[in-house]
This record gives sequence, C-alpha cells and structure tokens, in this order.
Amino acid sequence: MDLFKERKYPFIFALAILLLTVVVFVLTSTDTTTTSAATVISYFQPRPTTSRNATVSPNTTTTSFANKVNHTKNTSSFTSKTDENITNHNITNNSNINDVDEVSLDLIKWEICKLPFAVDYIPCLDNWEAIKQLKSRRHMEHRERHCPSPSPRCLVPLPYGYKLPVPWPKSRDMIWYDNVPHPKLVEYKKDQNWVRKSGDYFVFPGGGTQFKQGVDHYIELIEKTLPKIKWGKHIRVILDVGCGVASFGGYLLDRDVITMSFAPKDEHEAQIQFALERGIPATLSVIGTQKLTFPDNAYDLIHCARCRVHWDADGGKPLLELNRILRPGGFFIWSATPIYRHDEKHRSVWNAVVNLTESMCWKAVARTVDSNRIGLVIFQKPVSSSCYEKRKENIPPLCDENNSLNTSWYAPLSNCISRLPVDSKGKLQSWPAPWPQRLSSKPPSLSLYAEEAFNKDTAHWFALVSDVYMGGLSINWSSVRNVMDMNASYGGFAAALIDQPLWVMNVIPIDAQDTLSIIFDRGLIGMYHDWCESFNTYPRTYDLLHSSFLFRSLTQRCDVVDIAAEMDRILKPGGYLLIQDTMEMIDKLRSILHSLHWSTNIYQDQFLVGKKGFWRPTGIKT
Repeated sequence: MDLFKERKYPFIFALAILLLTVVVFVLTSTDTTTTSAATVISYFQPRPTTSRNATVSPNTTTTSFANKVNHTKNTSSFTSKTDENITNHNITNNSNINDVDEVSLDLIKWEICKLPFAVDYIPCLDNWEAIKQLKSRRHMEHRERHCPSPSPRCLVPLPYGYKLPVPWPKSRDMIWYDNVPHPKLVEYKKDQNWVRKSGDYFVFPGGGTQFKQGVDHYIELIEKTLPKIKWGKHIRVILDVGCGVASFGGYLLDRDVITMSFAPKDEHEAQIQFALERGIPATLSVIGTQKLTFPDNAYDLIHCARCRVHWDADGGKPLLELNRILRPGGFFIWSATPIYRHDEKHRSVWNAVVNLTESMCWKAVARTVDSNRIGLVIFQKPVSSSCYEKRKENIPPLCDENNSLNTSWYAPLSNCISRLPVDSKGKLQSWPAPWPQRLSSKPPSLSLYAEEAFNKDTAHWFALVSDVYMGGLSINWSSVRNVMDMNASYGGFAAALIDQPLWVMNVIPIDAQDTLSIIFDRGLIGMYHDWCESFNTYPRTYDLLHSSFLFRSLTQRCDVVDIAAEMDRILKPGGYLLIQDTMEMIDKLRSILHSLHWSTNIYQDQFLVGKKGFWRPTGIKT
C-alpha cells in the first residue's frame, strides 16, 4: 500500500510485466511438453476405431481408394477416419521398432527403393552384389536366393498408371497392361500365342510352345493318352515346371485341379508376374543347386512342357529332385522335342533321360504324338520298393534311412533316390482319397497322435471363417483372389475357404511344426519359408495376407518392421492384411501399418484388419 501512496507507478508496472512474462513462459513450456508427449502416445497406443467389437458387412470398407495412381503429384486419395492425423514417415535401419513404444514418431521414415527396376524389386533374387561374386553360373546359381543383409526397408514404387486389377474370372484371359508393363514376352513368343497386347490390356489366348491347338486340347490329349489320369479326382495337386504364363495351370482350375506353377526370374520377362496378376497360383523358383521348398512325396503329377531343364545334368540331380517331391504312383509328363525329333542331338537327350528314369525305377506308361507333331511321354513313380532291391547296380543309391524328411530350406540337391514314405506301422502310405473327399478325410501323412489336433483345427477354422471372417470383418471378399496364409499349420484356413473363388498359398515357417505334407495330402498347395527373409514373388501379387499368432515367435528372430515392409511389398494396393494375435502385438503392428498409411480396424480384441492404400513416400519419381 505504501507503494501506491508514494505513487511509485513505474516500479509497479515493471514488476507486473516481469510476473506476466514468467507466467507465460511456464504455461508455454508446459503446453509444448504436453503436446509433444501426446503426439508420441497417440501414435503408439491403440487408436480409436469405430468399435472393436463391431460387426461390419463384408461389403463395407473404412477406406476409399483411387482407381488410378496420380504420379504427377505422387499423392494418395487414401483417407480414413482412423488415420486422419498420419503424416509421411520414414523408417531407417537404425531404429528398433520391436520396442515400438520407445520410438519417437519423428524417427520413423519410409523411403522409396532407389535402384533400377524398383517397381519389380525382389530382394532375395535381385541382390546383384551377391550374384556378381558367384564363382559359377553353370547350375543356375544366379537364379537362386541370395538375400541381402540387413533386409531392405524401402518401399517398392507403383508402375505408372497402376489400376485395381481386373477381377477373377475375367483376369484369367486379360489383365491391365499398366499393371505389368512388360511387352518383351509378347515379341519373344509372338508365334506361340502365349500373350498378346490389345489396347490397354494383355490378353492370354491359351496358347503355348506345346499348345498349338490351345491348352484345352492339350489337357484333353493327356487324359486320352492315359485315362488313369482323372483330372480333379485322382489327380488334384500338380506342379508345372517352367510354366510360362501359367495357362496350363489356369485352365486346369476348371477341372478342380490346383497347380503350383513355377519358373525362374529370367529373360522370359515377368512370366510369373503375369500368372499372379491373372489370379493363377505361381511362384518364382528354379531347379539349380538347391532343393525346391516343397515336402517329400507331395505332388500327384509333375508337368514340363519345353521347360528347358537338363534332367540328366549333374548325375541326374534335377530329375532326382522331382522324384523326391512326387507322390509314389504319381506321374511325370514330359512334353519336349527329344520325344518326337529323331536327329542325333535329340536322340542323345532322349536316351539319357530314359536310362536315368529306368535307374530310378520309373516306368514309361504312355507316349503319343498328335497331328501337330507335338509329343509327350508319361512316366510313373513306383509304389513299392521291390524294383530298387532288384537293380543290378545301386546307381543312383537309395538315400540313407536317417535322412530326415522335408529339410529342403537352403538344402543342396541330393544325388540319391528318396525312400518311399511309410506310416507309423511301417506300411507304405496310401494315395489320398479322391477329391474332394481328401480335403476332410484323414491325411496319409498324419500321425496317430496328431489326429485329435487335426480334427480340432479343422473344426475351429470352419467355424471362425464362417462366423467371423466372412461376415464380421470389413473385408470385401469379392475382390480377393490370391490369398496367402503366412503360418498355415494344417491348412484349416484354406480348407474353410474352399468354396470361395480364390486360392491359398499355405506357408509353413521353417521354425514351425512341419505340417506341409499334410496340407498337400488334403489337396492344397504350399511351401516352406523364413519370414525373416523376402518371399519369392513379385511386388503386388497377393490380395490378402493372413496369419494366426505368428509374430510372437517370429519377432524373437527378426525385426517386425522388416516383416511389415515385406508385407507391403507383396500385397496389392487395396489388398487386406488379416491378423489374429494378442493385443500387445496388434498394437505394435498397427502403429507400423499407420506409418505406411494403411487403414486398420480391430475386432474382439484379437483380430486386426489392415487395408493397404496407394500411398508412397513423396518426392520420388517412379
């Protein structure tokens, strides 16, 4: 009060200004700190959804997608109420996202893959530095897997003009040119009717090197040549070696036959990419120095039409590998020029193959040449070991009895004949029941102690798919054709979807229980894989990826961010990720998916549905 009486107003004014400045400073610091903390917390904690327990019609989506990418602006029309505040992030190899809660939002950044032909980048097949260091390419070593370390975390750009794919079944006969803009095969095979360009489309007339009257005629020729081959009954699961654009497997789908088509990534540009864009099962592989990633005694029939494999090379190892994966009593169809051309060169090849098949106890059960001078021969693998015991020479030798089954991940080709499979009582395994009974009947390779688990698994998946997956999640199943089950167990998920117009690649992780033989016994297809590495497929080849409690064990060996980058690579824009897992793992995955600008929804505190958009990081021309 004395200050007022003495009228010392300048001092009072200065004191007030000082106090006000201190208050403003404190409030500003508090707000900044709170905002920064809130930003990090809102990103790494569960984001709000419409309702975790909501039931959404399969035709309802949380995201709208552009039908065509705008490459001029390189922006996305992908929006979602769930992800309104997501910004452009980058993830670097220096960040450890396994502890997602401790990573600052500012450190998460994604970048476009900066390398030639990045739109078709396959990390384990395009590792040029490793390929250049190979000492030999004599046995196709350069077409085999050479995975980079560490795994790349870049995002593959989209081809210019990429559109949502043509839906099945129309896609079997035509696809968008812009989605797979590789015209080289059109010119290379212009006289063989594999593929033609027509306006904005590639069209597939059903021709091929050996299919001069069309693939349907060729398929009928096989069955007439050997009536024992009853497509879709006795013969259900087949392998097409050197498949071209997979028209053989595509047309067999009409006969209830599912074909694993494979070919290497070679000068026949994008043939497997064409197949998958068409909606036909296919994978990239080669018979080089390593075993194919399939179990023993898996396929009912193996087919090769001018597949350019030297079957008698390296002591016959390529044909011995087919013997390993061919079911006892199964067939090998070889359609190639040595069968119907009789010059010295072709006769030499024919004689070498005949001598090799006889030493393996295969029988030539049929042979024909049609009116177009296209010929084929059908060999059959024995159903008993008696022939092996009667051979005058033990060449090739039988494999050791302690040679463990199904160790085909990065395993060298064998130079021995794999033994015929026996059950727990020592009896030779029987052929599976005719299709479709074999889908639900007891698989021949199923052990007695696993029957109860198998039956429970089958019942579980039929109920879950029917009650939850098909009607309770925001997935438009009518847009889904190519499906991958990332940890397939007994194949119950695929079996439950059997009446849907789609196919499932059943993957058995290398560190999981080996059930892949059971999957093949059921009349389904699949392969082994290590999810710490890239999968052998082109980018944008699957419509839906599914996993059930995969990530807990997987993240003990590798980084979940690398797995997310791979899922983003192989999933098509507009495609779905469907995960069943713990909420702890779902929250971690969801945060990473948000950084990729995917929309997400959570159901019943155990199911995560993610949908990939067209977003790619800005500032990079594709």
